[in-house]
Parts: sequence; C-alpha cells; structure tokens
Amino acid sequence: MNEIALNLQETRALHESYLHLHAHPELSMQEHATADYIQGRLNDLGIENFRCGGTGVVGIHANGPGPVIAFRADSDGLPIKEDTGADYASVATGVLADGTEVPVMHGCGHDTHVASALAAAQVLARSTDSWSGTVLWIFQPGEETAAGAQAMLADGLWDKVPHPQVVLGQHVFPFQTGSIAVTEGSAMALADSLKVTLFGKQSHGSQPQDSIDPIVLGAHIITRLQSIVSRELHPLSPAVITCGTFHAGLKENIIPDRAEFTLNIRTLTEEVRAQVLSAVTRIIEAEAAAGNAPAPLIEPLYNFPRLYNDPQQTQSMASAFGTEFGAEQVRFVPPAMGSEDFGALADALGVPNVFWMFGGFDTTARPAPVNHSPHFLPDYVPALDTGVRAALAAIGYYVGSAS
Repeated sequence: MNEIALNLQETRALHESYLHLHAHPELSMQEHATADYIQGRLNDLGIENFRCGGTGVVGIHANGPGPVIAFRADSDGLPIKEDTGADYASVATGVLADGTEVPVMHGCGHDTHVASALAAAQVLARSTDSWSGTVLWIFQPGEETAAGAQAMLADGLWDKVPHPQVVLGQHVFPFQTGSIAVTEGSAMALADSLKVTLFGKQSHGSQPQDSIDPIVLGAHIITRLQSIVSRELHPLSPAVITCGTFHAGLKENIIPDRAEFTLNIRTLTEEVRAQVLSAVTRIIEAEAAAGNAPAPLIEPLYNFPRLYNDPQQTQSMASAFGTEFGAEQVRFVPPAMGSEDFGALADALGVPNVFWMFGGFDTTARPAPVNHSPHFLPDYVPALDTGVRAALAAIGYYVGSAS
C-alpha cells in the first residue's frame, strides 16, 4: 500500500490531532479525555470501537477476508513541566497516586503515536479497495507505568476481538525524520523497580554509638549493588542497576530510624533478570545483617516484560520499510536498555510482534533532545509523515492487495 499517500484534508486532520493531543496530555491510566477523543475520531471513520482496560480504546477495522493484525499506539503523558517554548505547549496538570499535583507533558512522543495511528486508520478507511483483512487499532494507556497492557489483557482484550497473527508497534525517537531503526530478537529490556526500606535506631548525631544508622547502611548497599554488574555477571550480559531516590531523616543532627530508596533494574533476558534480582536481595539483606540492623523491607513497585522482535517478521518489516523509505534509511540497531510493555500483548497470545523506532527530528537543524526531557518536541510535520508512512507500510505488508 505504499502508493497510498495522505491527501491535503487528511494531512490537516493529522496535524490538528497531534496539536490537540500535545496540548492536552494526561497521566498514565488517567487518559479519559484522550480516550474520548480517540473514540470520536474512530466513530467519524466508521470504525467499530470499544473501551478496554479503563482508558484504552480498541478499534476493529474489518474489510473483508484476509489476515488479522494488531497495531498498537500508546497514549499517556508524563509528570514533566514542558519547557519547549512552543505555542502549543502543554500547561496541563494531573494528580499522582499519592495526591501530588504535577505538570504533565507528552515528553515521550505518545501524542505522535496516537496521531499517526489515527491518520493511518483514516487512509485505510477511504481506500478499502487496496487492502483486505482486519486491522485491530489498540490505543493503549499506561505504558509509562507498565500498567496499560496488563490492564487491557485483564479486561479480556483478546476475548473481545479476533486474534491477530502479529502485533505491530512503533515509537518516535531522537534521530533523523524519514529513517527507521529496527532490532531483531531482544529489542528492549525487562525492567524491575523496587522500593527498599531500611530500619535503624534513632539517636542524637553526637551519639552514634547509640544508633543504628540507616543512611550509612544505605550507602554501603547502594555502592555494593554496583558490583553485581561489574563482578557477578558475564561481561557480555548487559544490565543496569540504578538507585533513583534516597530519602532519610529530617534534621542534620539526628540519626534517623529509617531510610528509603528505590531501585530500577534493567536486563535483557529472564535468566539474567533472575540472577540480578537474587543478588540484589542477597546484598541488601546481608548488609543489613552486617550493620546489626533489623531485616529490611523490599517491595516491588512495577515491572516491564520482555520485548522480543520475531526475527523473521522483523526482516519482513525492514524490507517493507526499505521499499517505502529507501534501503539506506533503514538500519538494524542493538537492543536498547529502555523498556516497553508492548511485548505483553503478543506474548499473551503466543504470536510474534515487531516494534520499531522512527525518526522525529531534523537533526541537521538542531540537536535532538532525548525522550523524557522537558525539551522533547518532535519536528511534527516530518515526524508525523514518517510515522504514518511507516505504519501504512507495515500494515500493508500483511493486508495490502499486493501482499
């Protein structure tokens, strides 16, 4: 279907969708207005749809006999104050689970994903003679917290729609528009986040002999945890252990009775994941015992599943992208240590998936800010063009009249 291109009316609708979504982001699993907007667009296109997983939306785009494929776009924003200077910048706020009010922005490009998918759906809706089959449009909430895919699965996603033979998805990234990056096999990391509470004995800062200092204990633990990657794993087994927060005490001359810190752990295989998590638990408990402290509390916060791109399907997608963009614009890249819950959708059915990155910036004009930055703002005209063309090329490989 690479002969299909957006017409002027569709291009305007695409840009309007993006600008609206960018200015009105919502936090994970709170995407109520976003879901309403998506459903309104699908209704306008005559595509059957329903809510799933709370704030998720699923469209069933049936057009005669043929393959069934699923295409996923995530929809949530991030608790970041936008600092792009754009006249369409977000000034939205949201409320976190603990009641904290925070600014919200689309700092990871999910507005780009939704707008591109809606535009691709619009093209397919007016060009039914060029394809045959069923496209499932999965607008997934809560990717940033790893809650969205599981919420849709728990709500019976695959009981409510025909089962797809493959699940497709894409993500805008800070490289040149008009280009695509794909990875065979393990594409993104499994991720585990933990909250650790250390218990000590409070005392005056001048009387350390009467205390069990959880801050000193935490410092030893956090330093020792870094030795897991450097001294326990094979050098060719990637892993990352990050301590993202550490909180303890209220005053400089009081040794507190507890400390809390959080960890984020990234691995590429289930085997390495199990090894690292076991080592993390062992070190935390052993250091607490060495410090004569009570047993610590280790609580899981969330985890991201694997994202494994089926090698055969990935090669097919690379070929389709090469036809659309030119072979020189498609490159194979190593796995990324970032994480995605996209893989859970296909894994739940035991079918293959393919997830790729598309360029969102004119890097010849300015350096591209990274995802999750307050400055993240794709050059939306060429970025959206890339996203829509990539989506149609991938979908067309399976359901196009020439496939």
